[in-house]
Amino acid sequence: MILEELVDDLEPGLQMVHLLRGLTVELDLLGGQFASRYGLHPTDLRALISLLDAARAGRAATPGWLGSQLGLSSASTTALLDRLETAGYVRRVRDVGDRRRVLLEVEEQAVALGWSFFGPLIKDMVTAMQAFDEAQLTTIRQFLVAMTEVVVARRRDGEGSSERHATQHER
Repeated sequence: MILEELVDDLEPGLQMVHLLRGLTVELDLLGGQFASRYGLHPTDLRALISLLDAARAGRAATPGWLGSQLGLSSASTTALLDRLETAGYVRRVRDVGDRRRVLLEVEEQAVALGWSFFGPLIKDMVTAMQAFDEAQLTTIRQFLVAMTEVVVARRRDGEGSSERHATQHER
């Protein structure tokens, strides 16, 4: 594929990529506002989101799991958890089934804080979705799952990293 084909803004797939990128940028900016307002690092916010998603999925979250989700070293994960615990947003608890294992739980204070900031956005997004019928929502859900899988795979294999990207351009 030549460069002109890659930047053809009339191509429907590329239009969708631009729309997804725009949404991602806006959500990232909003997340940055939240983090800034409450004295959090953007990684702290990503950690809280990962922990909330894990709880919603019924998955036990450990420091090692969280570090792998965020691409952090063990030491960086510990520092992150220390910050979140000191702020009263996360607690470390011993697993009752295996006392050697530490589980992470989001404190109610963090949930309430998140809902106070993001709740109106979530409500508006759910309201906007009411313009779509169930079949359309199913298609949109399938699309978003597929796009998320593509991005996760790219991130995990390292091809999305700037270091690898720079190396490829040097060839």
